[in-house]
Amino acid sequence: MEVLIGAPITTCLSPPVYDIICNLGFELRENCDISSIVTQNGEVCWKTITDCVSYTESDQGLDYWGSVRLLGPVCEAVHSHFLSLTKGQFEIQYAPWFQWTSFPQLFPEIFEALKSLQSPAISLSLMKLTSCLERALGDVFLLIGKECPFLLRDLLASEELAQIFGQSVMNVLKVFVGSPCGLNLRNILWHGFASPEEIPPKYCSMMILLTVGLGQLLKSYLQNTKLTLAHRSFITLKNLEDLVIFPDVTYEVLSVLEEVMTKSAFILKIMLPYWEVALIKFRSQRFADCAILLLAQLETGLRNVFATLNRCPKRLLTAEILAKHLNDGEINQLPLFLGEPAMEKAVVELLIHLAEGYSSRCHPVSQLKKQVLSCEESIRVWALLPFPEELTQEAVRLEDNSETNACHSLITKIMDELYHHMPENHCVLKDLDSLPTEMWPSSQLLCELCNTPVPTLFCPRIVLEVLVVLRSISKQCHHVSSQVTAASELRHTQWVERTLRSRQRLNYLRMRSSIRLLSPVLSLVLLLIVLELVNIHAVCGKNTQEYQQYLKFVKSILQYTENLVAYTSCEKNKWNEAIHLTHTALVKIWTFSEKKQMLIHLAKKSTSKVLL
Repeated sequence: MEVLIGAPITTCLSPPVYDIICNLGFELRENCDISSIVTQNGEVCWKTITDCVSYTESDQGLDYWGSVRLLGPVCEAVHSHFLSLTKGQFEIQYAPWFQWTSFPQLFPEIFEALKSLQSPAISLSLMKLTSCLERALGDVFLLIGKECPFLLRDLLASEELAQIFGQSVMNVLKVFVGSPCGLNLRNILWHGFASPEEIPPKYCSMMILLTVGLGQLLKSYLQNTKLTLAHRSFITLKNLEDLVIFPDVTYEVLSVLEEVMTKSAFILKIMLPYWEVALIKFRSQRFADCAILLLAQLETGLRNVFATLNRCPKRLLTAEILAKHLNDGEINQLPLFLGEPAMEKAVVELLIHLAEGYSSRCHPVSQLKKQVLSCEESIRVWALLPFPEELTQEAVRLEDNSETNACHSLITKIMDELYHHMPENHCVLKDLDSLPTEMWPSSQLLCELCNTPVPTLFCPRIVLEVLVVLRSISKQCHHVSSQVTAASELRHTQWVERTLRSRQRLNYLRMRSSIRLLSPVLSLVLLLIVLELVNIHAVCGKNTQEYQQYLKFVKSILQYTENLVAYTSCEKNKWNEAIHLTHTALVKIWTFSEKKQMLIHLAKKSTSKVLL
């Protein structure tokens, strides 16, 4: 990779960022009494900390530089305090105040890293701490807020957290992790800008104490409001296909990689300690720690390649490496460069081969495809649900009403429209009347559509926004399916055991007739989701007004599925209302389809369809 060889890089921090992190907090040499910061019982004295936060002359904003300068001695005192404690003393005094983070076992590890005085370990600890804190603050936000902000800076700026912790406390957090104008510790580490030696350990100590203080404030708030903090569940990869995709890495390979690390121009020398620790973590089976370090360093290395290939060395400090175009409109050369194997070393041939055939497993596009297929499989079970023979005629009679018939007519019209917009080489039905409605679309068709490649490298925000809504729709459809299955099995058991009351019997009949309608409706929604997904990037061709109209349309489908979840729940059992709700939703879908504003209408028309 001779293309990367040049003058040695001594820092990836811009001069102002380097100054605020490495110098500013050390200017004041005054001693700060630890008893004014934290009591002997471990209670954080917030006023001492918040008094160090400076504001602009108009009091309209934070003076980040002035705040970092004043907070420097406070951080130094906190750091010295922690270093003077044994692990046992630390846990006795502070362990109870980490419970609110839902990951309290992390903090004794961070304390040990501080005591080790090893820079890479301290940086790794700070990465884990800030990530844990962000997650926990999101849980706290949801005590009174509805939708947690996507960005940390928006979360810290929220009125909800200010109401819970106090605005002055939130301003302290902004200085440390909430703004590019401050220390911005989370971002400079997670995006691979800071080398190990550039992170003062005292800031890690201060973040520990701030976490303690937040826990104490939260306890008071919960006691006063009688609210209970609930933690969101973590995402787990349950599909073995997601987990077993990389080849085994033997100790022999690790030894070769260790040698390659010292010679590779991809790895900056100032970042080499991170790579060394990553290998140590891998050998000790601390794979999460290894992945955290390598993800940040992968971004650092790619940013270096980006800046070199595009001849913009200054953007090593700021580059958005996955931008499709540069500021001057030129095409980003990085993806083109990475399209060819970057190195001919025998040891990485297997990895190169793997990379060439790899598709993202955790991208929202991939997750949506899995959701759709899982939901389709769940709906397919409906056809196997038992139903008493003697009730069949009554159930059929209930189905024969004008609104149900109108729904079936709309389903046929919408399905016919969708089938005219299949991607190339996908089979479509010539005559929808040749199959019962519960058979379309077929699972094979959905599988084929989900196997259609959808570019994930360049995904503008509007694409991601639509994906979020489509995933929510799929999730609600799966919820409906699960409820219908559970309710049908319960009612059949009650029928067999002769415990159904007359009202429950009628409800059972209505449910059965509704199922015969909801099955093709949910299949229609799934097909619509997948076709829009296949053409997702067409949304970039919409102007602002058209995009807002489209977003309103997909959100109306989401609203329909959310209401359907409520109507089909065991608590409500509103099956007749579900049919009326469905008819209204189908009318909206057909009306919007007639406007030719769905993504399938905007995408390039296919000409090679296969008719059955």
